[in-house]
Amino acid sequence: MTRSSTRILTINGGSSSIKFALFDAVSTPRQILSGMIDGIGLSDATFRVKHVTPADSFSREVTAPDRAAAVGMLMDWIEKDASCGVLTAVGHRVVHGGPKYFEPQCITPEMLDELQRLTAFDPEHLPEEILLIEAFRHRFPELSQIACFDTEFHRDLPRVAKLLPIPRRYEAMGVRRYGFHGLSYAFLMEELARRDVVVATAGRVILVHLGSGASLAAVRDGKSIDTSMSFTPTSGIPMSTRSGDLDPGLIGYLARTEKMTVQQFNDMVTTQSGLLGISETSSDMRDLLAHETLDVRAAEAVALFCYQVKKWIGAFAAALGGIDTLVFAGSIGENSPVVRSRICAGLKFLGVELVEEKNAINGDVISIATAAVSVRVIRTDEQFMIAKSVIRILAIVPNGNRPQ
Repeated sequence: MTRSSTRILTINGGSSSIKFALFDAVSTPRQILSGMIDGIGLSDATFRVKHVTPADSFSREVTAPDRAAAVGMLMDWIEKDASCGVLTAVGHRVVHGGPKYFEPQCITPEMLDELQRLTAFDPEHLPEEILLIEAFRHRFPELSQIACFDTEFHRDLPRVAKLLPIPRRYEAMGVRRYGFHGLSYAFLMEELARRDVVVATAGRVILVHLGSGASLAAVRDGKSIDTSMSFTPTSGIPMSTRSGDLDPGLIGYLARTEKMTVQQFNDMVTTQSGLLGISETSSDMRDLLAHETLDVRAAEAVALFCYQVKKWIGAFAAALGGIDTLVFAGSIGENSPVVRSRICAGLKFLGVELVEEKNAINGDVISIATAAVSVRVIRTDEQFMIAKSVIRILAIVPNGNRPQ
């Protein structure tokens, strides 16, 4: 790679990690590398890069006591590594834009001020995402930065799906169903259209994104009509450490019986619940599957996860009036035949029938040919969608420059 090559960096900041990818700034993004700084705040943090040139890939232990140290490390590497070329822009995944921000757009001081005010909407993600944006602005003040919001895919939900059954005055404050994983869902629908344009544009599709965060979306005629996550990404199905939907009366009960504060409750449902809370051992589905025959807690965590996903599929089948296509994605959805099989077991009445041999190898289509529902496994790519949006927003042309 030459230093004159123009590149787009995409950033996806998590609670204890920073994922990133580098793309050629051409009309269709071409990925050069992907990487992650993982274990931020732990003693065994790692910095990993997977390069298209294998010799340039690496994985090493690093000291990353906090996010500021981790992002500083990333920016130091960007400045020194020749493969990064000349950065044209940085695209950030921003989970929540509140009622004002949905579409990808250039980050301005006014937007940052508004995002700061919105941190109460999403205190788990927004502060960290703002820190990343400001760190890049400080180190690379001339670099364009683009925010890509995870809520865009669901912005036109039907009103009946948006409304929350609480006093109406809160709607004026922006309290409603937003839905998330929108970058993933947008990619999945584009991929589905490439394979079956009729189903993608005029069919009934249920998208199942199962990873550390997990959700489902019901899509009719290419548009999201409902989704399991609501006002925050903590809602919906149980996840690695998030509870998913709970009886709201639990807040009052724990406040009365354990003197639990709002912050303590929030910490519990976001970082101590889900698979981790039920199993008491691990938030990783792979660990739980490996130990479920020996540990009833692990078995119950897996069973609850699969049951809740199955239940939401049934609910969305009702909302859609049936299903034409069921898509699994995300780290669990793409790589766990056992989980997919257990979720789909008993759904024959909806037209879902798997070919277990195809399911076992994570095939593209894992349903029987005569089934009413096509069940697919599609590897999602949120970073690609970010890079694509950056190119469109900045009108970057194939030579890496912007038109005059």
